Amino acid sequence: MKEVKIEEALKFRHPEIVVNVVTKSAEGKIDITPLGWAMLGSSKPPTWAIGVAKRHFSHKAILETKEFTVCIPHFSQAKDTLFCGARSGWDTDKLAKTKFKTLLAKEVSTPLLDESLACFECRLIDQMQTSDHTIFLGEIIAAHVSGKHDGLINLGHRKLVKIKRGSQQ
Repeated sequence: MKEVKIEEALKFRHPEIVVNVVTKSAEGKIDITPLGWAMLGSSKPPTWAIGVAKRHFSHKAILETKEFTVCIPHFSQAKDTLFCGARSGWDTDKLAKTKFKTLLAKEVSTPLLDESLACFECRLIDQMQTSDHTIFLGEIIAAHVSGKHDGLINLGHRKLVKIKRGSQQ
């Protein structure tokens, strides 16, 4: 092994799953934030842990409402997912500028994104501050699937990669 810059070694963590975190502010504004920093936090209770930049609109909305949804996008949603990741929720109505359609959630007021592979309704149960992000831990209180089984989006090093189910990429 040789010592390298941290950034060089971090390239090996790819590909990583991309999720769309949907939030709804106290005023009712819906925002979609694509994240690569998402993982299952525990199995009992089942939770999602997501890392959200403190400057993002979605960060404010999660703190206000104590809820969010995690939607695993289908590859057909890649263009809209990229658009949402390149725009700020502070000044862009991402729903109006994309083809995303929302569905009512069962247990939270934050909507689901139709056509996603799976969506999870989450209630905030804990958080941890880092220097520029907050790691939010949301208990999964309801889950939904579209019936699609492939088309997962993974973030390769600086590009989106389509991974078929069972693929070893």
